[in-house]
Amino acid sequence: MMPTTPATAPEPADRTGRSAVRTLLRLWPCVRPVRARLSLAAFVAIVASCVGLVIPLVLKWLVDGPVADRDQEGVWLGALYLLLLGVAEALLFGLRRWLVARPLSRVEADLRADLYRHLQRLPVAFHDRWPSGQLLSRGTTDLMLLRQFLAFPLTFLLVNGVTILVGVVIMLLQVWTLGLVMLVPAVPLVALSAVFEKRYARVARLAQDQVGDLTTVVEESVLGIRIIKGFGRHRSQARAFRELSHTLRGTELRKARLLATIWAVIMTLPEVAIGGTLVVGAVQVSDGSLSAGTLVAFLSTALALRWPVESIGFLLAMSQEAATATERYFEVMDAEPESGGTGVAAAGSGGDERGLRFEGVRFRYPDAPPGSAPLLDRIDLHIRPGESMALVGATGSGKTTLTALVPRLHEVTEGRITLDGQDVTAMTREELRSMVAVAFEEPTLFSASVGDNVLMGADGTAGAAELDRALSIAQAGFVHTLPRGTATQVGEQGLSLSGGQRQRLALARAVVGRPRFLVLDDPLSALDVHTEAAVEAALRQVLADTTALIVAHRPSTVLLADRVALLSNGRISAVGTHHELLRTSAEYARLMSGASGDEEDDDR
Repeated sequence: MMPTTPATAPEPADRTGRSAVRTLLRLWPCVRPVRARLSLAAFVAIVASCVGLVIPLVLKWLVDGPVADRDQEGVWLGALYLLLLGVAEALLFGLRRWLVARPLSRVEADLRADLYRHLQRLPVAFHDRWPSGQLLSRGTTDLMLLRQFLAFPLTFLLVNGVTILVGVVIMLLQVWTLGLVMLVPAVPLVALSAVFEKRYARVARLAQDQVGDLTTVVEESVLGIRIIKGFGRHRSQARAFRELSHTLRGTELRKARLLATIWAVIMTLPEVAIGGTLVVGAVQVSDGSLSAGTLVAFLSTALALRWPVESIGFLLAMSQEAATATERYFEVMDAEPESGGTGVAAAGSGGDERGLRFEGVRFRYPDAPPGSAPLLDRIDLHIRPGESMALVGATGSGKTTLTALVPRLHEVTEGRITLDGQDVTAMTREELRSMVAVAFEEPTLFSASVGDNVLMGADGTAGAAELDRALSIAQAGFVHTLPRGTATQVGEQGLSLSGGQRQRLALARAVVGRPRFLVLDDPLSALDVHTEAAVEAALRQVLADTTALIVAHRPSTVLLADRVALLSNGRISAVGTHHELLRTSAEYARLMSGASGDEEDDDR
């Protein structure tokens, strides 16, 4: 059964002391190509807001002038001015949206492409630790939040700040006493916003992590639907999904309560201040110390500032969500990619350096407990050019891990591995992986055609002849009976095919490029006896021209190899031919007799 409680992404090392502003500033290099349009959009929005603040001044002139003088033509002229100002404000805000829409969609696409490229360069150990749903949510939901922040809150935090400042100055210049009344709520609003920002940041981060967990459960349930249905576990999986959904709902409600609280206060305090201003202003108008037009203009300016003030709450909320999305994005982008080789061959240590050689190799997983024993310890092994060697060992002995060290899917902790005398760490990864082909016991196929899946193992120059040769070696002639032959789409994970069919296509992918070195991790375990015999007969021709390391459990697979290495407790305990080890090693004889009963391999 699939796990009902998904693993969460590793916690960042330390988030204390990080401000939202400092976090969001990390986006600046990403938006640098479009900063001119963003700056122009912000300027246009500021002008639009300032145009809106001119409307109260026109109202003052209209009330104290044409209205008071009963000048009908002046009233119509004032109405025309107000109409033109309103149209200008609307057009300017429309221009701002047009300026940011296209470039910000490009920024989002570039960020997503950078994330995808970086994920391809990260080591296998990283992907072992991170749930796929967490990575998926960072590449979709989080980047959408960043685009929304750049399109709206980023601009309007500046625009609304300038608007409030200009509006306050206008009110103070009109009637400074009333202006001071309007400024009374400013102090509690600033203090409350600071508290809100800290609390909302924690809840926003929690919600976004929970979205990643929920995405992981959905993805695993879809990919594992056969297991769920086969074991009748749909109810337990649905229950696990409901529990995670309920947890996320609770977190979202906490966010809503925080936002509702800050918004209620932000809306209430200015309204109270406007009410107090209206009372004080009405008294001043009645005693003749203030004109009606000035009061109308003052109140209109105050009302024009309602939106900039009331928007503070959700602008801060969106900024905090964007800051946590930025933090989550860079948690992945800051992960160290695979170390590249120098492309310069390392000096040999003398003797016969050709072939595949392990010299004093030790390996410990990066997340292993400190002081724990290495999984592989002092591995010394030499596979001569053109020789094939079978690797045999009990479950958990480290066979799969040892084979993964050759193409540098994992990095050795100590020692070195050489190919024809060149240290694999001194090669570029492109050079290394053009020399080494791999086939795993659990084959992975992609949502592409059969031909594309197989030719993925070639350098791009292979054609139909090489494809047919590889399919023939792997005894994968079944593809010609598929609806569109090698052009048939195999579907996600290749689940439309049987396990044996997937293994044969993975084997064909390994041999299609005629590699100099071949690493096979029990590639025939899902085949029936007759198909296995046919594949082995074809493989012997390939193995005659390549240097191969083959993880094997069955005697029939072992017999493909020239020699056998026995891996026991993380060390090579014996090397020889199959018949020699049967005579000299009780452990090997027991493994080959099937007394252990293990046909599966789980090295971790």
